[in-house]
Amino acid sequence: MLAHPALLMVGIVLASLNMRAALASVSPLVSELAETYGLSSAASSLVTSVPVLFLGLGALVAPWLGRRLGAERVLFAALLLLGAGILVRVLPSAAALYVGGVLVGTAIALLNVLMPSLIKRDFPDRAASMTSVYTGAMIVGATVVAAASVPLERALGGWQASLGAWSLLAAVAALAWLPQVIVARGRTASEARGAAAAGSAAVPGAGGARSVWRSALAWQVTLFMGLQSLWSYVLIAWMPTIFTDHGMSRSTAGVVFAFNNLIQVAGAFAVPLLAGRMRGQRPLIVLVTTMVAAGYAGLMVAPVQGAWLWSAVLGLGQGGAVGLALTLIVLRSGDAVTAARLSGMAQTVGYLLAAAGPLAAGALHQTTGSWTLPIAAVLGVCATALAVGLLAARNRTV
Repeated sequence: MLAHPALLMVGIVLASLNMRAALASVSPLVSELAETYGLSSAASSLVTSVPVLFLGLGALVAPWLGRRLGAERVLFAALLLLGAGILVRVLPSAAALYVGGVLVGTAIALLNVLMPSLIKRDFPDRAASMTSVYTGAMIVGATVVAAASVPLERALGGWQASLGAWSLLAAVAALAWLPQVIVARGRTASEARGAAAAGSAAVPGAGGARSVWRSALAWQVTLFMGLQSLWSYVLIAWMPTIFTDHGMSRSTAGVVFAFNNLIQVAGAFAVPLLAGRMRGQRPLIVLVTTMVAAGYAGLMVAPVQGAWLWSAVLGLGQGGAVGLALTLIVLRSGDAVTAARLSGMAQTVGYLLAAAGPLAAGALHQTTGSWTLPIAAVLGVCATALAVGLLAARNRTV
């Protein structure tokens, strides 16, 4: 028995608003962080790479925690951990900046992994449309935060207050999620384990959590998730810096970055809805990867002159790609238990892969003094994502 569906919807939306906000809040302020602590380009890239790394490591334990404690309790705890991580990150120490990033990444990993399985469980007939809702809310959160970070820094007197303010968003989401936790208290641990076992038995050939790791289709979904995450987190980490390095003002770069996030909402809402109506999603794979590649190519040849255009093209492709990647997890899973396992696998491997993106891009930029080689490397990522995505988009289930 669940709390009222309207309360569940509010909880999902508010939790989703937090799933990128704490990451997007850093990017417009990277230069201030680097100046405060004297960080190099590579060290600055770790500010965004560390949370992404722990998106992968946290995803390792998320399915087990969900089965052991229940998805509602874990999601509630994740929101509290997220708020704490945001506050730790603004303590007056470079070490705290990274420790807070560990907490933030771990908390978001729990949200990332458990949300698809919760949607598969509670909205089995509307999984694609609900994926559209929570993906869109996730990107709306990132958009608002990206647009507000620099103005908040000026209004509140420093980057610390600007970053710390977003802990309130996590607190509000935790409060909204509390009714689900109260209702879930009636479920015992043995019932949760029994449900998990029943779900496993319902999957042909499923002999345990290892089964998804032996599936070629699961690996194809996982690699597409990882590669699209990599190109997105490179932009989250470096897009404003690419613009400012080519002469754009910091405030304008922040607005263009926010515009990029805003445009992502359209792709994130539309693509999962289209995917849910198609037997196979190959045309959507071609569409989103081509748009991302075109946008990156534009950043290479005319970053400032075409900034608004490239941000729009990238935004549609990025939003569509993340929505499609999350929808593929749901569509390629036969039940909620498989969805949790596939989500855990895709986000563990995917985010560990994605964590290398900002760090590698920063290192290449520091070595060459240019953004040409980092962007060329991401174009190679786009080509690889197209190849594995075409395989993941076939009408099959794990």
